Amino acid sequence: MFLTAALLRGRIPGRQWIGKHRRPRNVSFQMKANMLRRLEVEAENHYWLSMPYMTAEQEYGHAAQRRAQAFEAIKAAATSRFPQHRYVADQLGHLNVTKKWS
Repeated sequence: MFLTAALLRGRIPGRQWIGKHRRPRNVSFQMKANMLRRLEVEAENHYWLSMPYMTAEQEYGHAAQRRAQAFEAIKAAATSRFPQHRYVADQLGHLNVTKKWS
């Protein structure tokens, strides 16, 4: 087996693009440029995330009023789908046309 591997060196066993002993890909100029662009974007994101707009004290509870208003709007929208209250007096009001017993 070792003799065969020595005589036929350079052979990739199995599928050549997957697995433990896979064929290495040639790194092209476009691949290098794409990697640099991704690293630059990541560095810019890191820069902007490292400087927060608000301090931790300012950020704590800053949106509580807005969230409460949004929750009230959701509750109002949910209750607006219910039909209006119906009362027995309204339902049976047509029976009071003539009150002969009074």
